[in-house]
Amino acid sequence: MSNEVNQSTTEIHQKPRRNNTWIFLAVIALLLGVNIYLFLSRNKAEEQRDVAYSQADSASTQVESVQQEYDAALARLDMLTSKNAQLDSMVNGKDSEIARLRSQIQGILTNSRSTAADLSRARMLIGQLNRTVKSYEEQIAELEGENTRLTEYNTVLSKERDSTVADNIALQQKVRLGAVLHASNIRMAPIDLRKGGRKEKQTDKAKNVDIFRVSFDIDENRIAEDGVKEIFVRIIAPGGTLLSNAAYGSGVTSTYDGQTLNYTIAKQISLKQGEPVQNITLDWNQDNSYARGDYTIEIYNEGYKIGSSRISLK
Repeated sequence: MSNEVNQSTTEIHQKPRRNNTWIFLAVIALLLGVNIYLFLSRNKAEEQRDVAYSQADSASTQVESVQQEYDAALARLDMLTSKNAQLDSMVNGKDSEIARLRSQIQGILTNSRSTAADLSRARMLIGQLNRTVKSYEEQIAELEGENTRLTEYNTVLSKERDSTVADNIALQQKVRLGAVLHASNIRMAPIDLRKGGRKEKQTDKAKNVDIFRVSFDIDENRIAEDGVKEIFVRIIAPGGTLLSNAAYGSGVTSTYDGQTLNYTIAKQISLKQGEPVQNITLDWNQDNSYARGDYTIEIYNEGYKIGSSRISLK
């Protein structure tokens, strides 16, 4: 009997111990579950934060990318308009269209709440702007091609003009040369005047010479026009000195190339086209005596020397 009582007492004492163990286990499990939940919640929150940061970085990168595309399009447009004044006038004619595109793109880029769809639309608008720039580039290429063709054409015209001018100058030069008279049968007679000039005698002694008489003919010329022509005569004494005296008709003219030409005496003759003029005579008298030696006669017309001769005095 006492054994049964003891057994019952033992059972009574053991049963509460078993219930406490399960309670402890349950509490531990609950705490473990709470910890696991808190751990998982924290990890999930961190993952969501990382995703948010990543999305923010991605959005910022997309905005920067769109901004770069937009800046590149504007740079191309500015370069083209500054390159060609005519194209700039075309751009000015489409200012409203360009301004609209730029306004819409700029609005999206400056809006901090722009979504991916907004950025996609900005890219589409930038594409339209780039197509506009491309059309301007094509117009520039066409204008430059036209300018090149015009330059080449003007070069050809300039060459043809220069060639024509050169030909005309050459022709005028030929005509001028053809119109220059030619002297022939040039004679120079030293004259000794006697009996107060009533009698003349040709002499070759320098001390007896009173006047030089120059005679020559002008050959027929089929190019020179009718009219009065001026002939210039130069008499060059021994030693190369030109005989001249303004009181006796000496003066200055010029050669065909613009050089100064002093002459001894001049004479005007009447010329008819295609007909010669014969026995043209000029007398030269001077106050000083004549030197011995060789004298040269040169005859000029239109700045060209048309004949020459020489005579000697003893």
